[in-house]
Amino acid sequence: MSNTPMAASPLTRAVLEIDEYASGLGWDQPARLFALVDTTRLKTQEPALAAQLGLDEEQTTGLTPIEQDEIPTGKPLDEFLGTIAWPDAVVGCALTVERLMLPPSAEASVPEGLSEHKLTQWVAEHPDRQEVRMTVAVLRNGTRDSALRLRAKDSPTEVLTGGDLVPGLAEALAATFEE
Repeated sequence: MSNTPMAASPLTRAVLEIDEYASGLGWDQPARLFALVDTTRLKTQEPALAAQLGLDEEQTTGLTPIEQDEIPTGKPLDEFLGTIAWPDAVVGCALTVERLMLPPSAEASVPEGLSEHKLTQWVAEHPDRQEVRMTVAVLRNGTRDSALRLRAKDSPTEVLTGGDLVPGLAEALAATFEE
């Protein structure tokens, strides 16, 4: 958490920690899913795991992200998220994923009637496209936060944060907590 502001909320700190981790892996990475657990509870109930994760004595509050198994390729992300059920010890979850993004001004020029494949191809070839890494997190209580990092401005000081930056993905993650 070297670049994470200590005054940020625990969820914002977790999102920025995951963003920093993903940044260290470089670009062109697969989506990654994380369980978010209460750090105090983890250290009390699973001290060996806490030690394995490198949680030191000073870290007594906040959220600890724990990366889950790889997300299967070839299955749409929304379908995969629909198969997830979290145990009670998980207080939230987060996902980091890379996508191509267009500015709002490009919406007017989207050709009508394109298949999903053709639309993806059109976006990939658009001159104004931007590669973005999105890290989105939600808690069981509905709290949300996210971080966006553009490949063209790949710097810890250029990460945009906010609760409503990627509402569709936040909704899909929140649905993983529904009974």
